[in-house]
Parts: sequence; C-alpha cells; structure tokens
Amino acid sequence: MENLKISGLNFDIIWKDKERNFNEISGLLAKVSTDLFVLPEMFSTGFYMKAAEVADRNEETLHWMTNFAAKTNTAICGSASVFENDRFYNRFYFVQPNGKHFQYDKRHLFSFSGEDKTYSPGKDRVIVEYKGWRILLQVCYDLRFPVFARNNNDYDAIIYVANWPEVRIDAWKTLLTARALENQCYVFGLNRIGTDGNNLHYPESSYCYFADGSIVSTTENNIVSAEFNREKLKNFREKFQFLNDRDSFEIL
Repeated sequence: MENLKISGLNFDIIWKDKERNFNEISGLLAKVSTDLFVLPEMFSTGFYMKAAEVADRNEETLHWMTNFAAKTNTAICGSASVFENDRFYNRFYFVQPNGKHFQYDKRHLFSFSGEDKTYSPGKDRVIVEYKGWRILLQVCYDLRFPVFARNNNDYDAIIYVANWPEVRIDAWKTLLTARALENQCYVFGLNRIGTDGNNLHYPESSYCYFADGSIVSTTENNIVSAEFNREKLKNFREKFQFLNDRDSFEIL
C-alpha cells in the first residue's frame, strides 16, 4: 500500500446553484496536485431541505465528478442531493479517474433540521478500496453514531463530509478525534465554510487526524492537505493492538 495524498476544499457553497459551484470548484482545484479531492456535503447546492427543488434527477453531480476525475486523473468525492426511485437521498459519491464510482447514502438523517422528513436513509455501510487504502464513507450527522462507524479491521481511514455549523463546532472537532482514537485509523473531516441560505455560519474547521488523535493536516489557500502514511499506521496498530479487544455486535 502506497501513501495517499488527500486534498479537501474549504468551500463556500453557492446556494442552490449547481453550475456555478461546479465552475468555481474546477477553478479552485485546477492547480492542486493530489491523489484524492474531497468536497463538502451537498457541495453542489448547499444543505437544502426542499429536495424537490434541487435534487439531481439525471445524475448531474455524478457526471460532473466523473468528467473532473478523468480530466485531472484524480479521484474525487463529496455528497449531493439525489432523486432516485421516487425517493430523495443525501448521496456520497466516490469517483475514480477511470470512471468507476461508489456511492453511500447517508444513514443518519439530521432530524433537528427536518432532513428525515424529506430524505430517505441509506442502509449499507460502504468501504471503498483505492490505491490499497480501505476508506469508510460517512456524512456529517453520521459522526455522532460510533457504532455504525466501528472498525472491524475492515478499513484504514474514514472520510466525513459535512455542513456542520459554528454553533456546534466543538462537537465536530471532539467527535472527529474520538473516531480516530477508538478506530485506530486516519479520519479526514471536511466541512464547508461561509454562510448558507439559512444564515448559518461555518468557520474553517477541516482537519485530518491520525490514529493517536493528533492533527496531521495543514491548510493553505483553502486547501486542507494530508497524507495517509501506511507504514506509520501499520506500526501504530502493531504497537497498540486495541482493536483486538473490541466488542462483537451486528448492525441491523
């Protein structure tokens, strides 16, 4: 397994305007060299609960991501509002340069904002294998539910994409650290920035944590950069074999 360079975009999402967001992102990432780009939750529209007004009906966001990945020869991931089979989903796409894609539908819907009244929950945990790394895909509110993210020695890193507002930002940082510590993995948390159409503010708050809880990312020009180091993770897990003592359970 080679090391993996990750670059997340601190992005002020343009409210309900897909084409402008696609164009803005393309410009901001044009000169960034990496193995994987990470974009925030609902990066093409903002976290908007009237899904019928904004949801992709023809895989618009997926098509843009597929074209971007092919053009840059770089994988890209992030979530979008999607309509499929008479249901709306908050869908996390992971697209490889060869066009192959994976998708995870957000399981834990944010009832505080009414997300559960519009969107349908996903059922399956999704782990993507990319360049030898096993990566668990998670979206925002999933962060508060550690059982669903529990590492069964089946992944090496978690990526959380989010719209997590300033009023609860301490919880975001604390929970990201906890997920890294308890699962002995890398955790990359990518949050949006700016102010959305609901007048909620989002501070710069995207980080990558190592398995010991330390921050291993840097931020420059709105790009959050980190490298997943295979040898470092392997040595840490061999020295501290805490996962061997985990509880056994099934997620229904």
